[in-house]
Amino acid sequence: MTPATRLAGLLTDLLQRPLPFRLKAWDGSTAGPTGAPTVVLRNRRALRRLLWQPGELGLADAYISGDLDIEGDLAPALSQVRRALAGHGPVRPGLRDWPGLLAGAARLGALGPRPQPPGGRAQVGGTPHSRARDRAVISHHYDLSNEFYALLLGPAMAYSCAYWTPKSDTLQTAQEAKFDLICRKLALTPGSRLLDVGCGWGALAVHAARHFGAQVTAVTLSTRQHAFATAAVEAAGVGDRVTVLLRDYREIPDGQYDAVSCVEMGEHVGDQQYPAFARRLHDLLAPQGRLLVQQMSRGTVAPGGGAFIETYIAPNMHMRPVGETVALLERAGLEVRNVEALREHYARTIDAWHDNLREHRSEFTSLVGEPTVRLWELYMAGSSLAFAERRMGVDQILAVRPGPGGASCAPATPADWYQGQP
Repeated sequence: MTPATRLAGLLTDLLQRPLPFRLKAWDGSTAGPTGAPTVVLRNRRALRRLLWQPGELGLADAYISGDLDIEGDLAPALSQVRRALAGHGPVRPGLRDWPGLLAGAARLGALGPRPQPPGGRAQVGGTPHSRARDRAVISHHYDLSNEFYALLLGPAMAYSCAYWTPKSDTLQTAQEAKFDLICRKLALTPGSRLLDVGCGWGALAVHAARHFGAQVTAVTLSTRQHAFATAAVEAAGVGDRVTVLLRDYREIPDGQYDAVSCVEMGEHVGDQQYPAFARRLHDLLAPQGRLLVQQMSRGTVAPGGGAFIETYIAPNMHMRPVGETVALLERAGLEVRNVEALREHYARTIDAWHDNLREHRSEFTSLVGEPTVRLWELYMAGSSLAFAERRMGVDQILAVRPGPGGASCAPATPADWYQGQP
């Protein structure tokens, strides 16, 4: 019996259904349905990783380390296998399964000490959502390399969902369309005071200053983002209109702004901390000032994104259904005026980033190494599917701090927001 045939038998017994993928073992032997995605176990260590850590994280470790691979395009393979296993719950061995699995693994020569995890895991300590820990979490992901993100994100340098229209059909123009949409929803005019919380590499701040004449205070926790954004502001010639601060949102100086933007930063705030965060956003706004929150949403299952995201990308993330976020903003005293879902836009945005990763793979590998590139391949493929298959969402929420007597100064219709867009 070949290793692939023996392993296929073990997995069939565990799944209690035919394999939804084909197996290729380290000796070249194969088993499983033809035409299905092919999972390649390049060595026995791949199997040992899965024995020591069954589930999503063990599979991720095996893929990132190169012990396990997928033939062909990763995203369609993941989607096909996921659909085949849908409705059957997590595939985890029970107590009754372990004797047979261990005996089979012994016959395959796969038993041994626990393999070391690949590099790239977040190493953070301290109390969740303390200022020091939040700074370390943000540094882990966003301080990877400005050169890496420049290749991945393209000239727009925006690591958030773009806005795709027939007139904005490239990543660059779609990000610019998103910046325009945010600025119009916030009703920015020359001299408007905008606070951009979680400003990334400064792209929205520069756009708001250059095209709408806003006076922008941009805030980030990432040292590399701060350096890049500061240089980008000067290069764009808007240094007199944009100030970039390196600090926690809890350290933003008091003051009343005409508008506040928070683009995909609220996911890092934490579940218990979000009510205070929403109140802080309210207090930073002047009466009749507007808030634009662009934020990912998720159901009660894996609100942090799952084991892979929590371990490798952003520990302590928390996402909730969009309606719960709306309720939290309303409880903070804000009036929510508009919610726009952008879920499909995010799948397309991530696919564009993934295309950049594939196109410049050798350059990425030179910058950060093969395991990190494989980590990002898995991250991009899985994230795109999560949005395309409605396991995650992303929304723009527009709110206002009501003025005296409840005045909002909101437009009667949103027509002006979409000017020039079909």
